[in-house]
Amino acid sequence: MKNKENFPGRLCLQQRVVPDYRIGFFDLLAESCCGGLSVFAGQVQQDESIPVSGVLKVAKYSATRNRHLNDVQNPFYLLWQDGILDWLEKWNPDALIVEANPRYLSSFRAIKWMHSRGRPVIGWGLGVPDNISESKEITSISDTVRTKLRSRLLNQLDSIIAYSHKGAQEYRSAAPEKAVYVATNAVARPPTGSPPEKGEKFEGRPIVLFVGRLQARKRLDLLLNACANLPEGLQPILWIVGEGPESSNLLELSSKIYQNTEFKGRKTGNDLADLFRAADLFVLPGTGGLAVQEAMTYALPVIVAEGDGTQGDLVKPENGWLIPTDDEQVLTETLKIALSDPINLRKLGQNSFKLVQEQVNIEQMVHTFVTVLNQTSFSGKD
Repeated sequence: MKNKENFPGRLCLQQRVVPDYRIGFFDLLAESCCGGLSVFAGQVQQDESIPVSGVLKVAKYSATRNRHLNDVQNPFYLLWQDGILDWLEKWNPDALIVEANPRYLSSFRAIKWMHSRGRPVIGWGLGVPDNISESKEITSISDTVRTKLRSRLLNQLDSIIAYSHKGAQEYRSAAPEKAVYVATNAVARPPTGSPPEKGEKFEGRPIVLFVGRLQARKRLDLLLNACANLPEGLQPILWIVGEGPESSNLLELSSKIYQNTEFKGRKTGNDLADLFRAADLFVLPGTGGLAVQEAMTYALPVIVAEGDGTQGDLVKPENGWLIPTDDEQVLTETLKIALSDPINLRKLGQNSFKLVQEQVNIEQMVHTFVTVLNQTSFSGKD
């Protein structure tokens, strides 16, 4: 990284799990910690669709046993991580970063341990999301419990790092006395060199690309329907990259309504890079999906559904379209606009490349984290 600053001390960082897409960030952050970085995390639940390898090259991985109460999606989910104080005793960190999730009960003990020694704790999270449940009664009870736990957690933190500007606003509303920073969520380093060059016309049918876990919440059914609803002359080849519980359902659906679909399976490394380079447009029709930032490093314009708020920092009118969630008609119309004008599509792709090169990448994330670490001191409040 250019103009690299370092955190002079030893850092500990708590996570529920270490997904593969975070490994690059953790290793890069470790390079900026003079005393080293230890990441404390456990394993996913059996039915979760999160690729986890736990392979860190620079940061040190400290494994714990995650004790889950209920499923992660359950409004009454709670987590306890064994051995968190033993980990802190062993590493004796100068600062601690925890997920700003009030349902991770063992984190409260870690915060108390740090503060008893006059050392700061920084929270890192998505924001203060709305709790969604089919039962209003359950929602009311769980909201009350989570609100109390969240208030207790946020008040004990010395500062907070949010994934997005939307998340930062939510934290400032929930904890107005706290210093809140933004480290825009990213998974890739800034691209080097020049963006890939593409012609002003499509070579045959345009290629629309999706990369991610094949889950119901990704709403690939909407994407298949939207492609099928386009005029014949605009219908693209749809590449779906990934695996997941919806694979068989999507294969069956595509065979019925949109046969210009190719399922590529899970791809990594150069195989995935080749697909990004060949595509004309990246589409994320549902929630989640840090592959958006990776797609932008290949100068791809993007169509992304509004989700958790992080998308607003990635998708702007200059590089793509941010559309409502679960709206097939809007998705269809947006695809029609995008694929009708390949020259404008290339221009948007160039802007995607510039955005991730200058603003949204893991080097910028690390820079923010180091800045916050060096500016945060123990507040003296429990």
